[in-house]
Amino acid sequence: MQQDSQTALVLFSGGQDSTTCLAWALDKFERVETIGFDYGQRHRVELEVRPRVLDRMRRGFPGWSSRLGDDHLIDIAVLGQVSETALTRGVEIAMQENGLPNTFVPGRNLLFLAFAAAVAYRRGAKHLVAGVCETDYSGYPDCRDDTIKAMQLALNLGMETRFVIHTPLMWIDKAQTWALAQRLGNEALVHLICEETHTCYNGDRTHRHAWGFGCGNCPACELRAQGWERFCSSPASARRNRSAPVPPCGPARSI
Repeated sequence: MQQDSQTALVLFSGGQDSTTCLAWALDKFERVETIGFDYGQRHRVELEVRPRVLDRMRRGFPGWSSRLGDDHLIDIAVLGQVSETALTRGVEIAMQENGLPNTFVPGRNLLFLAFAAAVAYRRGAKHLVAGVCETDYSGYPDCRDDTIKAMQLALNLGMETRFVIHTPLMWIDKAQTWALAQRLGNEALVHLICEETHTCYNGDRTHRHAWGFGCGNCPACELRAQGWERFCSSPASARRNRSAPVPPCGPARSI
């Protein structure tokens, strides 16, 4: 299969990290497609926000609109059926004896990358972009840099091709992720991420905080909120707030 060195496929969940990675890819490559996965996740509201985020990206960023291509949604419900985790069952989020939160879905990112590579192979895309990170995260082993490098090697050997897996967030924390979004798409992208993306493991879209919607208590919300607070207190954010008309920094509220 002939690969296009200017085509990328972004693993896009509809969350903060994957939206930032989508912007990164749109800034870097001539054509970008997206892929998402329905695995029976309890926070499946993320599947509902995905098309809204993509629509906003197309309408709000003319320079990226022509580069943003097809979206692919893959049904891998079997993952939810074989997983006993807080993201695939209605159980309370808690830490386990092995030191990992029970939100860890074994094999999830490995399956995501394998399916993404299969789609990329068919579409002729050379680049895969994923929002995994081991700097400011929940400790998931399939988010680590070593795992991604090993997966890239396995995919290239198994498909006799030369995929490149990009992880723009691997070595930055959540505050720096907000800052990256600001650099890529200015205040408009920061505002879009706050208003449209979804991170909360509990699927809460009723409580609006300064950083977006969520329960405010699950690990995903806590990481996003802490990163937002550090971002808003940074010198770069202070300069932004003096010049930008729509800084979403502010007190949490319920709606």
